[in-house]
Amino acid sequence: MRKLILRNFQSPGDQVMLTAAVRELHQQYPHQFETDVRSACPQLWQHNPFLTPLHEKAADTEIIDCHYPLIDHSNQRPHHFIQGFIDFLGEHLDLSLRPTRFQGDIHLSEQEKGWISQVQEITREAVPFWIIVAGGKYDFSIKWWDSARFQRVVDHFHGRLLFVQVGESGHYHPPLSQVIDLRGKTDLRQLIRLMYHADGVLCPVTLAMHLAAAVEVKPGKLSHRACVVVAGGREPPHWEAYPHHQFLHSLGTLPCCDNGGCWRSRTQPLGDGDPKDQPDQLCLDVIGSLPHCMDMIHAADVIRSIERYLESTPTLNHAQASRVRQWTQPA
Repeated sequence: MRKLILRNFQSPGDQVMLTAAVRELHQQYPHQFETDVRSACPQLWQHNPFLTPLHEKAADTEIIDCHYPLIDHSNQRPHHFIQGFIDFLGEHLDLSLRPTRFQGDIHLSEQEKGWISQVQEITREAVPFWIIVAGGKYDFSIKWWDSARFQRVVDHFHGRLLFVQVGESGHYHPPLSQVIDLRGKTDLRQLIRLMYHADGVLCPVTLAMHLAAAVEVKPGKLSHRACVVVAGGREPPHWEAYPHHQFLHSLGTLPCCDNGGCWRSRTQPLGDGDPKDQPDQLCLDVIGSLPHCMDMIHAADVIRSIERYLESTPTLNHAQASRVRQWTQPA
């Protein structure tokens, strides 16, 4: 079999897309390849059945630095992010390779599935909950929404939904009240296990939305995990959105995003020496502290999107609602 080491050191969300390409390669061309990866996020690849440990210095091993040039045409062509690495790998290997599933390929062991969630360790009982990401990385501050609006969403559902706030230490994740605070307390593997137990996700365009689609749903729940994405106008919906997600965007409503996403990086310069502070990377239309496209999305829009899911998604029962204050950050 042909031996491949696939290398990519981009962000975790990119890695989830690469997992889909590895799956498609092995399912469409079974027993023809042995594949290993070199990644900045090895925890995303744990328990992946398509990987075989390979050595980079072996004479019969081919090393491929993986990219997704399809992104350069994302405003013009009707393709999803999930196809980016698939197209690249197919072209590089001279194969006809296509996406067959609309999700990444994240695996949990049976032992992991049997563990209780970090939330249950706090609540001492199995309760329905949503994951909330109310910030993001500093390199793409243009993706951030207003934390006060996130708080209004949480307040609206207080007593009905339990929100669990996550976010990596060192990134921008302002604290919310009336949530279980797990900011800085989940590595990637813990986040995957938390996602397995979650009923829904509220986030900007970030890793969490891709995991919401890629991590299997715990038995007994709906076939797809609820997810509301506050997206604005940076990226075209067809490139990022999943069919069963509520993807709140503003494309087509402003001159800066009337012909696709602007693909800019920051709302305002941060003065950290990053090239993303350059004028060609900054938002062209800022309202207060938000890109205009994000300012157009209100708490009521997000609340309405979550309410749609609650027609069939579990909420807290009366007894659980009475104990929310014991579990969450004070208001």
